[in-house]
Amino acid sequence: MLKLNNALKCSILMSIFFSASLTYGQKAEPVFKDGEAQINEAFSNPSKWIRHDLWVETTFDSDGDGKLDRMHVDVTRPSQTETEGLKLPVIYESSPYYAGVAPDIDGIFWDVNHELGETPKDHVHPVVTRIGERPIISNSQIRTWVPRGYIVVHSSSPGTGLSQGSPTVGGDNESLAPKAVIDWLNGRAKGYTEPYGNETVEAYWSTGKVGMTGTSYNGTLPLAAATTGVEGLEVIIPVAPNTSYYHYYRSNGLVRSPGGYLGEDIDVLYEFIHSGDEAKRAHNNQFVRDSILRKYQDRITGDYNDFWAGRDYLNDMEPMKAALLMSHGFNDWNVMPEHSYRIYKKAKDMGLETQIYYHQNGHGGPPPVEMMNRWFTHYLFGIDNGVENESNKAWIVRENDKQSAPTPYADFPNPEAKPVTLHLAKGNPSKGGLSADASKKQGKETLIDDVNNDGASLAKAETSKNRLLYITPKLSKDLHISGVPQVTVKLASNKPAANLSVWLVSLPWDEGKVKITDNIITRGWADPQNHKSIRESEPLKPGKFYEVTFDLMPDDQIIRAGQQIGLMIFSSDKEFTLHPKPGTELTVDLDGTTLTLPVVDGIDGFETVTK
Repeated sequence: MLKLNNALKCSILMSIFFSASLTYGQKAEPVFKDGEAQINEAFSNPSKWIRHDLWVETTFDSDGDGKLDRMHVDVTRPSQTETEGLKLPVIYESSPYYAGVAPDIDGIFWDVNHELGETPKDHVHPVVTRIGERPIISNSQIRTWVPRGYIVVHSSSPGTGLSQGSPTVGGDNESLAPKAVIDWLNGRAKGYTEPYGNETVEAYWSTGKVGMTGTSYNGTLPLAAATTGVEGLEVIIPVAPNTSYYHYYRSNGLVRSPGGYLGEDIDVLYEFIHSGDEAKRAHNNQFVRDSILRKYQDRITGDYNDFWAGRDYLNDMEPMKAALLMSHGFNDWNVMPEHSYRIYKKAKDMGLETQIYYHQNGHGGPPPVEMMNRWFTHYLFGIDNGVENESNKAWIVRENDKQSAPTPYADFPNPEAKPVTLHLAKGNPSKGGLSADASKKQGKETLIDDVNNDGASLAKAETSKNRLLYITPKLSKDLHISGVPQVTVKLASNKPAANLSVWLVSLPWDEGKVKITDNIITRGWADPQNHKSIRESEPLKPGKFYEVTFDLMPDDQIIRAGQQIGLMIFSSDKEFTLHPKPGTELTVDLDGTTLTLPVVDGIDGFETVTK
């Protein structure tokens, strides 16, 4: 006999009940099936949606006008919330981008063509022309969630659009602003019909339960709100969130740009989003951009400091209570995959209900709608669909699968993955060896920095004086890696400062047969001057050897049989680092350099496919 679990019984009974209610002309209600909110025709006609805007008063004054800042908020809700007194939960997205961004003109990024440690020349300061009309801030999320019985709310971040205040790019007001909106949805903050008026607005149609989601900066803000511990924020689904501005603009003491935005820094992002009140911009520029961001971002040393610590949400997570479904791409070289993993790991350690979804593509890419639906349905409607008790905590989209079809795993990293330490054997300028066997007295090999050669060209080259490349034997079977690779490089420089870049690649580099995302397994960067601490750098003594240990980006990838894994060490990375003049020499001590690779089945699994 087919036996139904309690969650499924509940789902079926509720579906029957609500369908019957509609049949007999009773009030419209959300409908659930198989643990998910279903599209309900009663909520699906956009012409009947109620759409309006308002301003929510916050607890801060970030533009210095002596008044508490108010955030511009829009609401889209089914008509039944007005005609039938229906109360519904809220899907909420906040953003600094809704009202427009700075134009793409030459010179808006910092010039990267200079020696390490030099003061760069200033960049162009663009002005944002605000766009958008009331009452609609955004149409995102609406067609997905309103027909399923949710209310969708948007807000513009401080100092953007019609929201008052100033952008701070990770400052406290960007956490407190969405908190204020959630407080208003729960009756704890004031909402007004106008930015400076006194007529109040109440969220009488809200159950008080809120879920947040969004991508990139819009994915950062759900985490920012959650770190306040605000009551009512039940669940967040951040997609490719920037969880630390240091990790976005620096790497282990090195000044490093996010992929695709060479020369961007935190002050540039401030100007990019500063679409708020034109009359307040001069004040904001002086007291936020110039007195905080540009003063403390430090493009000279790249060191970690208290300014960057204050813009790292990992440091603010103690009050967080919201459930977390994290989403990211392993080949996101803009907001890199470490951003999600570090928060997922901390949330798990805190005992929060959490899962992680990773795909093999680049920036963006939310979990499948069905997965998001189950999370929102459980935490916002209270449907017992078992999502919080699932034994699989990680969902990984395999290399040739659709993003809608992830493979479940017990966790990320894969619990079966164990660290395998690999050693180097000499062989450059062609290729050296990479294996689990430690062969001593391999000596030293030297590369010459030349930023005119990009990483892909260096990896494909049969010989090169501008990189060192160490490869495994050809894999006889597929090899599954899962976790965070780590490198220790023992090196000397002939100059007091040098970039250090490391790529882990899959060879041969055949773009006709292997996707470029398959060829680049993972990457990492570091400043050898920070070999002791990312908070303190010291000039290198030419000729002296230093040990530099750092993590590469997290990855879960199956390297195909017939490929070889290559560890490529070079200096300046054309796509990411500063561009000093060619000629710096880095000498690597092969006996003191290792790669630790997280391999499913550990050393046995590695040796099985490489011998």
